[in-house]
Amino acid sequence: MLAFTFPGQGSQRAGMGQAWVDHPSWELVADASDAAGRDLAALLLEADADELKRTDNAQLATYLTSLVVLDAVERVGIDAAACAGHSLGEYTALTAAGVIAFEDAIRVVTERGGAMAEAAEVRRGTMSALLGLADDDADAACRLADGEAWIANYNAPGQVVVAGDPQAVEAAVAAAKGMGAKKAMPLPVSGAFHTPFMAPARDRLRKAIADCATHEPDMTVIANVDARPHETSAEWPALLSAQLCSPVRWRHTLLRLAEAGTRTFVEIGPGGVLTGLAKRTLPDAQAFSVATPDDLDKLLEALAAPAIERDSLPHGEHLHMSERLVVSPAAGVFEASPASESAGAEGELVEVGELLGTVGDHEVRSPFAGWLMGMLAVPGERLTAGQPVAWLRSA
Repeated sequence: MLAFTFPGQGSQRAGMGQAWVDHPSWELVADASDAAGRDLAALLLEADADELKRTDNAQLATYLTSLVVLDAVERVGIDAAACAGHSLGEYTALTAAGVIAFEDAIRVVTERGGAMAEAAEVRRGTMSALLGLADDDADAACRLADGEAWIANYNAPGQVVVAGDPQAVEAAVAAAKGMGAKKAMPLPVSGAFHTPFMAPARDRLRKAIADCATHEPDMTVIANVDARPHETSAEWPALLSAQLCSPVRWRHTLLRLAEAGTRTFVEIGPGGVLTGLAKRTLPDAQAFSVATPDDLDKLLEALAAPAIERDSLPHGEHLHMSERLVVSPAAGVFEASPASESAGAEGELVEVGELLGTVGDHEVRSPFAGWLMGMLAVPGERLTAGQPVAWLRSA
């Protein structure tokens, strides 16, 4: 089983949208700009590191970039059975699962970022990552600080984040080092996220969520608050509100997904932090990150590798194979050819020039021979020019 994971604040990078400007999925940026009432293309292309450190900008930029990448991944026919997001990434996961519509999520994420920034001004806080310390010891270190310090993130075995009052966090770090923590790293954030310091943001966030429609999820989504799946939309407003002041149970989320049968984790969005956490938590699982179109090509190749057994290939030749996409030559409604419908099973050989279907009045013919990995368009689907129709492993 494959699961999508979505990063949170801190994964943003200056210019992270540049790689996607010429990709069809970039069209989402214009829609998001309309929903947010501001030029988000400039945020993804021109904003410098300092501008992107602002909580409101960081969250909106990370969410939007992740949705652009998700759209590109879905265009080539890669689907997930489950998903989860780290902190802000939970909103991306809920959009991916159809719980919150894209335009509504843009508005909610905008409100969330602004509300958290305001809360950070009310109570100045800090966060620090502890490495090489068990969860129970990290919790004990916070208690020994004898102040407002809490665990904010359970990220992976031996990796937690503590947050709260700067002096209390400093005392907790000192206690943790005394217990054997290998390293403590201050995080470049403006507040103590996922602690009681974020309580002032809850009313504003609740109102934003109440103003948008929610729908039943069409895939499993694991919540940050309790690392459990929640199958009804009615549960999510309270979970998202609680998430502001509760620790992110990411390690537990990964373990829950693994228990359900997930063996492949694909991080969708900027950075690759969650991929590293998955490898650390589940060494036997596959973990990939997709942040650029080149990463998407690598993912396709990796997922396709085991699909065809070597014994099914022609004998006597050593074949160097790579993945190719047959794309639509124009915009219009796709209709599959009788030949492609009858030979639509994965592993069938498609010849050069073979008719796969039509888009409006235009024929869709394969420009190369290859093993059919899957049809990416279904009869009656309206396609745009350049949208993938079939995925082949070229021979």
